[in-house]
Amino acid sequence: MWFMYVLSWLSLFIQVAFITLAVAAGLYYLAELIEEYTVATSRIIKYMIWFSTAVLIGLYVFERFPSGMIGVGLFTNLVYFGLLQTFPFIMLTSPNFILSCGLVVVNHYLAFQFFAEEYYPFSEVLAYFTFCLWIIPFAFFVSLSAGENVLPSTMQPGGSWPDYQSRRCRRPSAASWARPSC
Repeated sequence: MWFMYVLSWLSLFIQVAFITLAVAAGLYYLAELIEEYTVATSRIIKYMIWFSTAVLIGLYVFERFPSGMIGVGLFTNLVYFGLLQTFPFIMLTSPNFILSCGLVVVNHYLAFQFFAEEYYPFSEVLAYFTFCLWIIPFAFFVSLSAGENVLPSTMQPGGSWPDYQSRRCRRPSAASWARPSC
């Protein structure tokens, strides 16, 4: 009897390790896709924000969720649109990013408070957390490294175009057949 008990714990450990590796590989692949297709990722995140906004409005209209919780959720989506303006460059010290992190905490507090007072089945609570609280911050979190590998021909995070002509042109010598290199 003890042997089967030890085997069950060993198999649980192996299963957790495999699940962890599978999630890590999936996240790595997702990060690679985001780095490769930043314009498409920006568009997808924009549609996710619109979908979350529609879900919040639907919850207010059809389910009579508290207006304070819905209002904070809608304001959070507005802040996410602000983050999307500089995508894929997300500055961790920008007021927009800091505000979005704070609003994620406030949204979670309001949701826990609401669902502690009102009974909803676990699947419905999980649906609210997934569509209204987790999916957009998760998308931004996975795409944090996308700005590091973007080609320098795009706009830089400071808002200025890169200066490739900063060096002075060198004139070739009379014996050289090469064109001036700028």
